[in-house]
Amino acid sequence: MGVQSKHFVSAPSLVTDSLQGLCVLNPNLSLDVTNKVVHVANQNRSRVALLCGGGSGHEPSHSGFVGEGILTAAVCGSVFASPNSSQVRRAIDLIDNDKGTIIVVKNYTGDVLNFGLAKEQYSATHPDKAGSVKFIVVGDDVAVGRTQGHIVGRRGLAGVCLVYKIAGALATLGGSLDEVYEVAQYVSSRLGTIGVGLEHCHVPGTSVQDNHLRVDEIEIGLGIHNESGNSRISPIPPLNKLIPDLLQLITSTTDPERSFLPFGNDGKDEVVLLVNNLGGLSELELGAIVNETKRALDNQRINVRRVLAGTFMTSLNMPGFSLTLLLLPCPNDRNAPSVDLLLTLLDNPTDAPGWRWSSKTEPARTPRIPEGLTVSTPLANSRVGKLRASNVASFNTSVERSCRALIAAEPEITKMDSIAGDGDCGLTLKDGANGVLKALEEGKVTGEDVIGSMIAVSKVVEEAMGGTSGALYSIFFSALAQGLAGTSTIATSDDWRSALNSALDRLYTYTRARPPSRTLVDPLAAFIETFPSGLEVAVRAAKEAAEKTRDLEAKAGRSAYVEGGRLKAERVPDPGAWGVRVVIDALFAGSK
Repeated sequence: MGVQSKHFVSAPSLVTDSLQGLCVLNPNLSLDVTNKVVHVANQNRSRVALLCGGGSGHEPSHSGFVGEGILTAAVCGSVFASPNSSQVRRAIDLIDNDKGTIIVVKNYTGDVLNFGLAKEQYSATHPDKAGSVKFIVVGDDVAVGRTQGHIVGRRGLAGVCLVYKIAGALATLGGSLDEVYEVAQYVSSRLGTIGVGLEHCHVPGTSVQDNHLRVDEIEIGLGIHNESGNSRISPIPPLNKLIPDLLQLITSTTDPERSFLPFGNDGKDEVVLLVNNLGGLSELELGAIVNETKRALDNQRINVRRVLAGTFMTSLNMPGFSLTLLLLPCPNDRNAPSVDLLLTLLDNPTDAPGWRWSSKTEPARTPRIPEGLTVSTPLANSRVGKLRASNVASFNTSVERSCRALIAAEPEITKMDSIAGDGDCGLTLKDGANGVLKALEEGKVTGEDVIGSMIAVSKVVEEAMGGTSGALYSIFFSALAQGLAGTSTIATSDDWRSALNSALDRLYTYTRARPPSRTLVDPLAAFIETFPSGLEVAVRAAKEAAEKTRDLEAKAGRSAYVEGGRLKAERVPDPGAWGVRVVIDALFAGSK
């Protein structure tokens, strides 16, 4: 079956043009064109604000849900690409309010890192408001089993739209920051979604891919960014066979690879059903899918309290659909919000253009059944106190030596990455090192102001490096700045020890990589964990951890996508881990 690859618009301005069209449709919205941030024009700043976003191509998610009763703002990246943290920081500033802001993102590496980086940088430069910005990652996919996804976790799919709606309604009704956050977290923990497609989608302006599904074949568990699913079925089964199998992936409590939700399967379970059009399905077929899904749930004796259907989280023009179940609280769930509260919030009115109509009532049982979700804001450190290095000259020399060592190591790291990754790690690290050197020459990085230097490095590596590595480094240095804040006027070894530990803990908030994982986390964690034993011991531990990545199975990072046999045969260390090794080794040499 061929992908529908013809489009009326394939221009690079497609995303911005679409967002401007959304604001034409709803004059109550405003658009920061430069940063692609859609936000409520006349925001009530006495309420908690909800911020979300991600790559474009999933419309109406996320911008279509901005409006009274759901989201306060959405940040849009290019098609299937996360917005950068500068865009997100601009959005945080635009919706600044008296009660606080909750950031909700789908569990994809780029979204988690860039939105998380923005939060950390905002907290580093606004310490008085650090506690007023909360972060929620939603992963509702059940296609990827526990073994395969134990590092990266469950992907974020259409279920996040229910988090948006319920949390947004509670914020609109005056809920506190903690109340909205707790309800959103609860809803996020009770979601399961599975998708199925007749074919993949086509990204405007790109060539047509060759790996199409056959005309008599469907794919189960495919992602919303054209990721392949976990199985293909041929011939295409009838709905009354397909739907029960899909629901079983969500409701089963005996599948050791799944069983993500605590269904009782005893006739007492209550759910909200969301049937989502992935973009290219006809309304005619969608109606039939809604009907068959309700019938299948009735047959499983699962009580459907609400049904929503339509385009909520698409994958451009993908001909497919996804099923989401929100498992409502049981009577004995003492710490859970009440069923009545959740349904009231779901039913609460909204003027967001993308939210589909629903009956706001419990559906009837289906017949024939047996009885029985402008410009970048510059980083500033005017609110952050200065902290001086114990030896300013040594600090500056160490930074310079580390940067020059990383630049010199570029060919070696590039060679490693050509085998273990996509070949750009060496150049990425070199760009970051050159950026820090420039900041050092300009006095933005100096031992006279250690906290300001950490913030400056965070900003430089984010912009110069970009991607996953840039976000990871930037989050770490932003968190390091936070850990050093409020200490003495001169940085001591104890100050560094405490700040390093807190920065590593904060980094773990945004990545599931834990040593040994064949990632840059391995030497970084080894250095921090042994730092109390002395700098020389810590540097040696970091170097050993980087060396050990030669023989580790890739569990996260770029190497997780490379054929494992070749990595073992070549015994190539992880390029990112080697980069950390080079930096730490040079820092030690510069301090002697």
